[in-house]
Amino acid sequence: MKHILLIIALLLLPLSLFSQGDSIFFSNAIKINFKKYKKDSALAYRKGDTERGKFLFDSLVDHRLAGTTFDDYTFKKYGGGKIRLSSVEKPIVLITYASWCVPAPGEIPAINKLAQQYGKDVKFIVLFWNRRQDMRKAARKFNGRITVCYAHESYKNDAPIVASMKHTLGFPTSFYLDENLKVIDIRRDSKCLAPKKSNYNKGYAMNYDSVREGLSQLLIDRQVAKEHLAGN
Repeated sequence: MKHILLIIALLLLPLSLFSQGDSIFFSNAIKINFKKYKKDSALAYRKGDTERGKFLFDSLVDHRLAGTTFDDYTFKKYGGGKIRLSSVEKPIVLITYASWCVPAPGEIPAINKLAQQYGKDVKFIVLFWNRRQDMRKAARKFNGRITVCYAHESYKNDAPIVASMKHTLGFPTSFYLDENLKVIDIRRDSKCLAPKKSNYNKGYAMNYDSVREGLSQLLIDRQVAKEHLAGN
């Protein structure tokens, strides 16, 4: 117990260097003591201690990254053009993938279903860590409610995006942002299962429930904010 409290204290301490009124961006917050987190997390997974690995990730999100302001990145859209996050003007679910990472059975259909259900109120963006020509097949699996984008080290202006997102938390990772780009939650929603047909329904349900849980918190926070403004 003392060890767990020490880890949380170390995560919280760097943020105390900022005054309460200051805004801290996600890309700055993720750098604080990140080498230690990465070392401890890698050690946990090497030992097969997934519970500790999850604890370290959740602690990082809950005590350092949640509440920060996500950087106003501009992504290249697979279908052409670009999208700047601040132009969306509604909550965002941003999911990162790579074409060489095989999704769990039912994972993409679950995301497509959620985008159909909540697409009017929430913007769904899928970001691939690929060159455009390398993610064509994967991009076509997502429905029209989802804006599919890509970023890669070889493209001009993508280096900050890759450094703060891909090279830190890895993928697949989901970012839940409110309409002001405040980080509400960051989750590893993907629930990996062996690629067997019998696992499709289970994979669909697990991934649907996981993303919907993060989405629900995003929408609840939005409603609370609206009620607060109406009360004033």
